[in-house]
Amino acid sequence: MFYSKKFKKFKEINHIFFSKKNGFSKGVYKSLNCGQGSKDNKKNIFKNLKYVSDKMLLKKNNLILMNQTHSNKVIEVKKGTLRFKKINSDAIITKTKGLGLGVVTADCVPVIVYDAKNKIIGCIHAGWKGALSGIIKNTISKIKKINSKNKIYAVIGPCIGKNSYEVDIKFYNKFVSRSKENKKYFLKKNSAKKLFNLRRFVSDKLTELKVKIYHVNYDTFKEKHNFFSYRRSCKLKQKDYGRCISVISLI
Repeated sequence: MFYSKKFKKFKEINHIFFSKKNGFSKGVYKSLNCGQGSKDNKKNIFKNLKYVSDKMLLKKNNLILMNQTHSNKVIEVKKGTLRFKKINSDAIITKTKGLGLGVVTADCVPVIVYDAKNKIIGCIHAGWKGALSGIIKNTISKIKKINSKNKIYAVIGPCIGKNSYEVDIKFYNKFVSRSKENKKYFLKKNSAKKLFNLRRFVSDKLTELKVKIYHVNYDTFKEKHNFFSYRRSCKLKQKDYGRCISVISLI
């Protein structure tokens, strides 16, 4: 389990970036796989999510998850009604105490946010598609719509590192066609491949919105003992992969 030292100082919230350890799943999902979209044994996933809820000191039914589709959709959650309820979005926010907001990742960027002035929390699933199509801006804008006077902080959690994210020219062109400024997020690896700095891209989007940023900086691709990684699983020709979970709650 990993934490932000800054966010630990906020006594009215709880947060954890969970590793892949201390769960019940086997094989490629060993062991704390929280990906309900994976092909893992559903009973093991359920037990893993129960473990997460207990560690977060959440009551039954109060861990809120998303059906993540790499969209730019943000939902405000007002109360938990179903156990491990899933919502079709890639970011969720709430002002409701006792709810845990969770995001699952396996190389994508988990972002947790907190408006300390208005006691609003949120979590964001920022893969390259969502980040490029505005999931960061949409989330912060939704928080600011609740109250224009705010003080928003964010923690960017473990994700694939800049030296591990190899992409082709077609991928590169998707970003540069949006803005030539996006060239700065890429380094040339060879004539056909580039390296993409997803963490910096997400960080800069938050900075543009005047959000104070902190990092829990681990490379999920390289840290094989701590995190699941989609790209590492592909490289190893594994049929599927687990997902780590990051959670924030208002106490």
